Amino acid sequence: MPDQKTITTEETRNEKKPTVLLDIKDLCMWFPLKHSLSDVLRRKPKRYVKAVSNVNLIIEQGESLGLVGESGCGKSTLAKCIIRLYKPTKGSILLKGNDISNLEGSDLRKKRTMMQMIFQDPYSSLNPRISVYGILAEILSVHKIVPKNQIPGKVSELLTMCGLSMDIATRFPGEFSGGQRQRIGIARSLAVSPEIILADEPVSALDVSIQAQIINLLSHLQKELHLTTLFISHDLQLVRYITNRVAVMYLGSIVELGETEQVFQNPYHPYTSILIKAAPVLDPLDRDREYSIIGEPPSPIDIPSGCKFHSRCPFCQSKCTEQDPPLSKISEGRFVACHYPLTNTVRD
Repeated sequence: MPDQKTITTEETRNEKKPTVLLDIKDLCMWFPLKHSLSDVLRRKPKRYVKAVSNVNLIIEQGESLGLVGESGCGKSTLAKCIIRLYKPTKGSILLKGNDISNLEGSDLRKKRTMMQMIFQDPYSSLNPRISVYGILAEILSVHKIVPKNQIPGKVSELLTMCGLSMDIATRFPGEFSGGQRQRIGIARSLAVSPEIILADEPVSALDVSIQAQIINLLSHLQKELHLTTLFISHDLQLVRYITNRVAVMYLGSIVELGETEQVFQNPYHPYTSILIKAAPVLDPLDRDREYSIIGEPPSPIDIPSGCKFHSRCPFCQSKCTEQDPPLSKISEGRFVACHYPLTNTVRD
């Protein structure tokens, strides 16, 4: 078993000394459930959906970080907290050292120019009543990115950058295919020259034939514009292709973190290992793969004691049911929240 050493949040951040763009500390996002009059009279405690719980994560300037996990594990909620579509229940979000977790109004709008989001569904993320030119021109005008007389040129530049032409500028979102709409969404996100892009399942709603084009476009733009990206997906092979570091999320918490290739080749958390083995492969001869995770995830309303994964873990021991393992250092750049991280012998 690798030498496991529990570390503090501060030690995790200080292990490397690159430029930290985003520093998330003890972030929680709990949604209150309806509290009826009878609940009040019976003095029942308030209940919450604990979508994100005590997440600590740093995103370095220029890197591409993948965030993976099952549906409902809190990936999209975490991204919406980062960009402040949700106000976190507690914790802090440091953007270049400035805490934005409690910002409101104009102060928040100013910070949002540094980070933008590409949404999952290109059919609902664009206003169908505004032309493509209007969508992009409005952003440029509101945020005063360029003088008014330079807006047409900037719109043309953004469209060209995303593989479109100015000829489509007078058309409306409903006239385009899913891939074209997502390109418009990407152009919109680039309009304010952000430093970080949060891509929330940006190709899951698209045809397979179009997905590769959008992924290659995002990869090209990241290199060309020196962007930092948080790429959220349930497609492990996609994450492996486009990211250099990956965080694995389970029931609102990060359970493993490390360099992408290292995590895929040598996962330490049982959940990560099963996810990788259960991922579909394009091999018609490989028909004997029967890897799956036992049972369903526990409810985020009633999170079990101890390790959140213990009820589904094939290696669960008594300690796992009693103590929640902290995110701990396993090796250089590798962290895992597991009392008994996997060795090669156990994994095989």
